[in-house]
Amino acid sequence: MSAGTENTSSADETAELTAMARSVFADHPAEVTEGLPETLWSTLTELGLTQLTLPEQAGGSGGTLADAAALLLVAGEASAAVPLAETDLLGGWLLNSAGLAVPAGPLTAVADDRAELSLGTESSGDVRVSGELRRVAWARHATRVAVLVADPDGGDLVLSVDPSASGVECAGGTNLAGEPRDDVRLDVVISAADVAKAPEGTRELLGRRAALARALLLAGAAGKALARSIQYAGERVQFGRPISKFQAIQQQLALAAAELAAGRAAAEAAARIAAASDFSGDDAGFAVAVAKARTSEAAGVIARIAHQVHGAIGFTLEHDLRLSTTRLWAWREEDGSDSYWHAAIGRRVLAEGADGLWPLLVRSS
Repeated sequence: MSAGTENTSSADETAELTAMARSVFADHPAEVTEGLPETLWSTLTELGLTQLTLPEQAGGSGGTLADAAALLLVAGEASAAVPLAETDLLGGWLLNSAGLAVPAGPLTAVADDRAELSLGTESSGDVRVSGELRRVAWARHATRVAVLVADPDGGDLVLSVDPSASGVECAGGTNLAGEPRDDVRLDVVISAADVAKAPEGTRELLGRRAALARALLLAGAAGKALARSIQYAGERVQFGRPISKFQAIQQQLALAAAELAAGRAAAEAAARIAAASDFSGDDAGFAVAVAKARTSEAAGVIARIAHQVHGAIGFTLEHDLRLSTTRLWAWREEDGSDSYWHAAIGRRVLAEGADGLWPLLVRSS
């Protein structure tokens, strides 16, 4: 099979996955809820989409990052209140990379930069953990929380924590979109079988994976917010004609479309570059930084324009615009805000120097 045929086949498979995901989410419309939509999650699990990129020997579907990127774009577009990124690209990946068992059900992951933890090793090899993990996505619904924590002996450890175990308490919280973001209080002994040394570089890779996943979700949600706004502008009549005929509205929608195009292009480019090196290397790190910075920046602009176009009705609970815009506002701050990633971009550009800037931009596009 030629390279061109392989690329066409891959593109066809991604298109099929996208169509299937859109069909599933259309059958389970988004709504404001703090719980896990069990029927939707069950359907996604049956289709092999909840552990899409995990290897088959770990219980996954053996899919590619391109598959995951397509799924997350659609999930963001659908405002799907399910932990797809947390289960597959983060929690499942972190457990599997450390050689720990990957259980069925929702998973999530957190690093100890959002925690105050103390560790103590028992004579049996078990690890006593006490402290608090902050704003852990979907923790109260997770089968396991994969925790990346500094090893007192050097490097990092991965802990597989059962949030329903005695000594583990999930204090319920949410982000602006109503998605679970829980503070998890720990005073528990973790079995040695649920503790493993993390491979070198895991901490950086976990951060990149989280940022790219969030960028793809943002791009999907931004696309839906713009589509709703274009539709509404064509339907809403003011002074005898649709407001889409007014130049001021056209200019604002054009600006939102430009922001969407830039953000989505950055996210898709980052997914392609990250796939080539499995998130490793400076080029993947730079591309992910650009993607998250650009989609976070675009999110604020697109949400603002969407609500300006809709007027007061867009803020009501009865209107579904809020499903997209509350996620844009929440997700742009999660896994690194635009200012955080712009700072990372600035440091990389300065390190490359004047002669290295253009090659850096070419490699990351």
